Amino acid sequence: MPDKDVFTLTISELSHYISTRQISPVEVLNEYIERIETTDPQLNSFITKMFEDGKRKAEDAEKQILKGEYKGPLHGIPIGLKDLFWTKGTTTSSGSNINKEFIPNENSTVADLLNIAGSYCIGKLHMTEFAFDGTSLNRHFGPARNPWNTNHMAGGSSSGAGVAVASGQVPLAIGTDTGGSVRVPASLCGITGLKPTFGLISRFGVTPLSWSMDHVGPLAKTAQDTAIALNALVQFDPKDTDSVETCDTDYTKDLDREIKGIRVGIPKNFIWDFVDPEVKLAFDNAIKKIESLGAVVKEIINPNLELINMAGSIVQTSEAATIHRSNVLNNGDSFDPIIRMRIETGLFVTAESYIKAQQIRMDEKAILIKQFDDIDLIATPTTSITAPRLDQERIDINNHDVHIREALLRITRIFSTIGLPAISIPCGLAKNKLPIGLQLVAKPFNEQMLLNTAHCFQMVTNWHNLRPDLTTSH
Repeated sequence: MPDKDVFTLTISELSHYISTRQISPVEVLNEYIERIETTDPQLNSFITKMFEDGKRKAEDAEKQILKGEYKGPLHGIPIGLKDLFWTKGTTTSSGSNINKEFIPNENSTVADLLNIAGSYCIGKLHMTEFAFDGTSLNRHFGPARNPWNTNHMAGGSSSGAGVAVASGQVPLAIGTDTGGSVRVPASLCGITGLKPTFGLISRFGVTPLSWSMDHVGPLAKTAQDTAIALNALVQFDPKDTDSVETCDTDYTKDLDREIKGIRVGIPKNFIWDFVDPEVKLAFDNAIKKIESLGAVVKEIINPNLELINMAGSIVQTSEAATIHRSNVLNNGDSFDPIIRMRIETGLFVTAESYIKAQQIRMDEKAILIKQFDDIDLIATPTTSITAPRLDQERIDINNHDVHIREALLRITRIFSTIGLPAISIPCGLAKNKLPIGLQLVAKPFNEQMLLNTAHCFQMVTNWHNLRPDLTTSH
């Protein structure tokens, strides 16, 4: 048996104990169920629990492993899915009362791939309604609460995914990211979250928000665990028209390779207009640590980052309005009024504006990718602030009055809009003991370098090992 609580272990540690039969998948599941039952009344990270199904899957995994049929590092590992991934026979609400009775008759590709890897879902995780918000507020299911301070937001829209991993309810959760919805919860909850290149992970069986901007991504304690998840999730899927065929890659293979000589670009403009001083200090210290590993840091200028965000907002809002048009027109009172307003705003976007926004996305993506001729990675804070209070709508940042949603999403949205891979890793704690995230961005399909750099950073820092104390009342 492990010498510490199962729920504190990483996937790589868990898989070692399971594969060497020091602990069984059934014992692992029981530990996580107990952790969820103890902590979820306080955190509200689950919408639907799937414990009975999980018990059957854990027993199956145990039998397979005892017969010598070990499938790999996810075999026997329980995971959580954001509640917009279809799970056959189990409700998929997408965080809305409108879908509270929707029971899919097939799995999402993500659920199938994780099952093939020997993993299984033990619950559908909290999210903001139809993934159209960067906070962790939900009128229908209540807020998901940040485990570092339950009076604060967990980030969204993959709110429950961030909370469940950070609090030890699951070792791995799968979320989606359209404007930052994997990286923002990762940052605010002090864990690792990866938004891969657009099209790398299938979105079949995932309730859409914006067809051309939705990404699927894993959240875990470490970059290494994220790489393990990526190995299972990356597979061409003809059911997703945007799925991309790539070479077979073992994302865990070169994690320990030194990063001496990699070129890291830090944007000189836009990013720093509204950044909390504590976030800036943590970022600066993280960059110094990356420099100490041999990276070469230089300033870069991205002249049109604000334009990219404006284009992304137009595209996301208009596509969301198209997807949810019927529900808004016929069942509008069932929406959270704020989400309804965002969707209805998209109904007034003209075809000309949408086409222009798409053109800007393509043009600016080409310009930004060209910058990777001179750099290997871009580094920024993940969010401009630490987790805001649940009741907070606006915040003062350096004498600027900023809406919370803008403060959380303004940096991450850039890279969702143009589909570049980006990872958020913990890089500090503010004075109020809330986590701070570092975002690294690479050119398309260079997840390997992101994970390699993030892993090397985590090998010389301890931020990813810090855990919230849920015995302390906030």
